[in-house]
Amino acid sequence: MASSSAEDEGGIRSWAVRRSGNRLLDRLPLADLELLQTQFVPVILTMGSQLEFGDRATSFAVFPCDSTVLSLQIATEDGRAVEALMVGAEGVVGQPSDLTGLRGLRCQVLAGGPGLKVEASRLAAAAAAAPSLQALLDGYRTALLGQAMQAAACAALHQVEERTCRRLLELHDRIGRAELPMTQEALADALGVRRTTITRIIAGLEERGLVQHRRSRVLVLDRKGLEAASCECHGAVAAMFARLVPGLYPSAGG
Repeated sequence: MASSSAEDEGGIRSWAVRRSGNRLLDRLPLADLELLQTQFVPVILTMGSQLEFGDRATSFAVFPCDSTVLSLQIATEDGRAVEALMVGAEGVVGQPSDLTGLRGLRCQVLAGGPGLKVEASRLAAAAAAAPSLQALLDGYRTALLGQAMQAAACAALHQVEERTCRRLLELHDRIGRAELPMTQEALADALGVRRTTITRIIAGLEERGLVQHRRSRVLVLDRKGLEAASCECHGAVAAMFARLVPGLYPSAGG
C-alpha cells in the first residue's frame, strides 16, 4: 500500500494512504481506510501456490492488488478441481465472504503479485465501525454470489468455445495486459474439459486472429473478436457488478 508521511507540530508522524491497488479498498473514504491500515500485512502471492484460510477462529481475508488474480476452485475427492470463481483486485477472498469455508473449495494463485492480508475478526470489526466498508463488502458478497450462479449456468448451457473465450476475457479484465499467464492444461482443468478440446479451440481462435498461443502464455490479439465469440455471461457479470457495486469490476476493454 503506497503511503506518505509528514511530521506535525507535536512531532508525531502521520500518514495518508494514496492507493492500495485493490479497487474495493480504494473506493473507501480515507478515514474508513485508516481503520484497516494498521491491520494489513502486505504479502506477495506466488503463481500456482495455494492459499490456506484456516478455521473460522483463525481465518483471514486476502485483498488481491494490482494484477494479482486468484481462482476459487471446487475440488473432488479424487483430486480433480474445476474453477468456480475468479477474483482479482475488484474483491477479496476468505472471510467474511464465507465461501472459503465451504467443503472442497480451495484457492489458487492464477497470476502472482501483491496482496493485503488481514485477520477476519479485525476486518469484521472495522466494517462494523465503518458503514461505507460494510456496504461495499455486502454489495461485493452479493455480486460474488451472482457471479457464481452465472458461472454454474454457463457451464451447463454454453459451448466450450464460448466458455473458453469468457474465461480469457475475465483474466484479461483483471490482469490488464494482452499477455495472459495460462497453459492449455490449466485452462482445460479450470473448465473441466479435456486438454485436447482446449488445444483444438485455441488453434481455432488463432486461425481467426483472436489470440496467439505461446509457451505457458496466451496473447490476446483481438479483444472485440473474443467478446463476439464469448457467451453473454461475461457481459452479464460485468453489468451485475456495475449495478450492485459500481466501479469495482475491471474492464480491459475500456
